[in-house]
Amino acid sequence: MNTPLGIRIAIWTWFFAALAAGRFALWQQAPALALPATLFILAGLLVLAYRLVPPFHTWVDGAGLRMLVLLHATRFVGFYFLVLQQRGDLPARIAVPGGLGDCTVALFAILLTALPLAEPTRRRAIAIWNVAGCADLVWVVVSAVRLELAAPGSLQPFTHLPLSLLPTFLYPLLLAVHVAVFARLARAPR
Repeated sequence: MNTPLGIRIAIWTWFFAALAAGRFALWQQAPALALPATLFILAGLLVLAYRLVPPFHTWVDGAGLRMLVLLHATRFVGFYFLVLQQRGDLPARIAVPGGLGDCTVALFAILLTALPLAEPTRRRAIAIWNVAGCADLVWVVVSAVRLELAAPGSLQPFTHLPLSLLPTFLYPLLLAVHVAVFARLARAPR
């Protein structure tokens, strides 16, 4: 796949900016809603780019539906939520459902791309998985906001590395990928 240079530069710049913000703990001084707002803004910008920037749209669609689904294998990061909860570093109210939800979505992403399913069956299964995966991601973020508002400081681990990469890079990317999967499924012949 020939990725336009500008797209590669933009993605790597975004990744290194997210990495630097986490490394230098820039999010620790931010208001409680800054991280979730940033996540949704970044996801929105990606969706806009997908809709309005033809080279980006072509690049994403060129990845193939299975590859877009397989990107969600990164959600096995949910196991780390459970480790943090066991250590007392992340509240169970977010760690357990968020961690288990992410791991479940990751597992089904792998199964849906690996199992020998007939194409219509695979598309239906991906549609169901996509709704569940997107809902899980939005639920985790909304739950995190509610938890942070009720108990300020609860989400401190998300203000520095490695977890700061979730709201500033990985989750916006995955949320936008869910939107791209919805678009691909809607355009697919029935």
